[in-house]
Amino acid sequence: MTPRRTITGFSNPLVKFLRSLREKKHRKREKRFLAEGLRLLTDARECGKVPEILVMATGREPHPLLDALEQAVDKAGGEIVEMDVDILAKVTGKDNPQAVAGVFAEFDTRLSTIDRAAAPIWLVAQALRDPGNLGTMLRTGDAVGAGGLILLDDCADPFSVEAVRASMGAIFTQKLATARWEEFLPWLREGEGQLVAASLRDPTDYRKAPYAAPCFLMVGNESQGLPAAYEDACDLRVTIPMLGRADSLNAAVAGAVLAYEALAHLHRP
Repeated sequence: MTPRRTITGFSNPLVKFLRSLREKKHRKREKRFLAEGLRLLTDARECGKVPEILVMATGREPHPLLDALEQAVDKAGGEIVEMDVDILAKVTGKDNPQAVAGVFAEFDTRLSTIDRAAAPIWLVAQALRDPGNLGTMLRTGDAVGAGGLILLDDCADPFSVEAVRASMGAIFTQKLATARWEEFLPWLREGEGQLVAASLRDPTDYRKAPYAAPCFLMVGNESQGLPAAYEDACDLRVTIPMLGRADSLNAAVAGAVLAYEALAHLHRP
């Protein structure tokens, strides 16, 4: 068994390292990110991703899933650390932290890792700034059986604590890629793929659109939407009717509505 450490002081170097992963510059430097919660870490383990460092609160309740997680970390040669719950709260930035957290290596997010034929639907987000929306789109992708999420241009960091938490484990089940538009469009046109934009410019009703797999559903920035040039490059532009006073949906919600409609269309006999 891997020997485990018990940390009792806030000034411990490992505590400082773990806390640093809440900041983007440190995550990028270390190429590591923090995930919290037994359910989320179990999803990771079941997807073949095991934390390099497993952090547990002392005095936690025993659980068979935690036992399985400890065994997986031990088998992989990872480190297991215990610390007081108040120290763990400093690490996660939550007053009532989960009893377990883990440090993972960042994934390879190059476009070349995407196999477009692996799924009928892919989600694409351009300049998405809210980490909660980003995590929700990952969660939506998991729910509809999408292949993953492609982030274009300057999006929120998908490995931030907020985005990982909002994904509810989908950060581990969905493929994730990051690219500039100038890289993404040529890559898409090298093979099969229908690019569909949520748009108000000469759109088709999203319920009547002729979706085709592999379908890449693209939503834009929360406040500005998609640039006109991006919409012009799409194969199809669709709109979701607004029946109340609001003139638009939340970006992540719009992505979910389109994804479920495209899924229904693609599975229609």
